[in-house]
Amino acid sequence: MYQQAAWFTTIIFIAGIIGVFLYIINNSDQKEDYGTVKHKGHQLQKFYFLALIVVFSIATVITLKDLPFERAKAQENQIIVDAIASQFAFELSQNEFEVGQPIEFRVTSKDVNHGFGIYDENMQLIAQTQAMPEYTNPIYITFTKPGTYKVLCLEYCGIAHHVMQATISVY
Repeated sequence: MYQQAAWFTTIIFIAGIIGVFLYIINNSDQKEDYGTVKHKGHQLQKFYFLALIVVFSIATVITLKDLPFERAKAQENQIIVDAIASQFAFELSQNEFEVGQPIEFRVTSKDVNHGFGIYDENMQLIAQTQAMPEYTNPIYITFTKPGTYKVLCLEYCGIAHHVMQATISVY
């Protein structure tokens, strides 16, 4: 989606620049009083500035609405799960949840940096963060489908990195 938006934006800007050059080339042989030209230029500047504000505001809203950042919302029935990574395992304080239950994973590490990725049954990444020593990263998630989810390490952490995983059951 973002690549397509960037492509269309680029095409529009290029077309605009070509239009400006064609206008300048077409009107460059006309002689006008400087005062009139200056007045037209100031009017054009105001229009151009407002157009840029509108275009960039719309582009910002369109492209930022789908970013994968979870909105942090404290909820009354939220479950807090401590997730501690170490070479070469994850320790979860709880790994069974109900569908629709809001969960906050507090992810940290005992030793080195690890990735903490939660995958659904189709091995689609649905949430991820870094597990770092002496720092806690939260992930807020609400599982919408029952099933067995996997937690995999996303950052090479040593010789047995490939076996570093945990399971989460959602019913």
